[in-house]
Amino acid sequence: MRLAFMGTPDFAVPALYALRDAGHEVAVVYTQPPRPAGRGKALRPSPVHHAADTLGIPVRCPEKLRNNQEELDWFATRKFDVAIVAAYGLILPKAMLDAPERGCLNIHASLLPRWRGASPIQSAILAGDKESGVTIMQMDVGLDTGDMLSSVGVPITEVTTATTLHDELAALGAKMVVDVLREQPPAVPQPEEGVTYAARLTKEDGRIDWTQSAGTIDRQVRALTPWPGAFTTLDGVTLKIGAVDVIPERAGAPGVVLDDLLTLACGSASALRIRQIQRPGRGMMDANAFLRGQPVAAGARLGS
Repeated sequence: MRLAFMGTPDFAVPALYALRDAGHEVAVVYTQPPRPAGRGKALRPSPVHHAADTLGIPVRCPEKLRNNQEELDWFATRKFDVAIVAAYGLILPKAMLDAPERGCLNIHASLLPRWRGASPIQSAILAGDKESGVTIMQMDVGLDTGDMLSSVGVPITEVTTATTLHDELAALGAKMVVDVLREQPPAVPQPEEGVTYAARLTKEDGRIDWTQSAGTIDRQVRALTPWPGAFTTLDGVTLKIGAVDVIPERAGAPGVVLDDLLTLACGSASALRIRQIQRPGRGMMDANAFLRGQPVAAGARLGS
């Protein structure tokens, strides 16, 4: 098939390669424009942009699509069979959704209708879901409301992180979208029950509230690493927390250090032990290495 591909982050890259390897003609790639990154704030192309350049596929980076008639006209005249969308980051106007012969298909990282929206991977872990997955959806003008063409689940375990789940779902979505284009399964409306929404994450979502249970904080750390990152403060210094272990049956005032191993009291008479931690301007390190350079005595309090 002759198709357009629309995506921006790492999540979308496996699908781009899979479609090309399956023999489809990826005529153009749409992605977000290069953004300032790094200490020098130099413009950096998106992961999908980089992949498209590697594959020799033309790239378009419009700042917007809504009320961008020139771009919509260009897209409409390309005679695409289908457009594949994976975490593109811009809302597609109806004229663009309707332009390809087979419309636009979205690779969404959840089992719809649960976790429509911007952060389905993180939201599933935060909520304590036992399962996530990928849905290939026929896009419409709603927010992830289109009919489903394929849906495959994967388990979320007590050690699943946003990184591991992201990579698993990216690979799964790449395979599924190729299968859908080959098999052309019938579209099925989404159930009306069980709809939830995954809001766009902000940095403040990473702030640890030590009055929450250890299990809740563990999910927060696993869901929000690497971004925005779970964090707390010690003596006014912000510390990122990269990994923790839940410690059963240890109680104390929430946020108080219980021993010399960075075991923290949490709400609901629970506790956790910090396993990885990061000082400002440093890399993530094991807690033992951190404590050798900055001992934290029992009785110290973390958080505001």
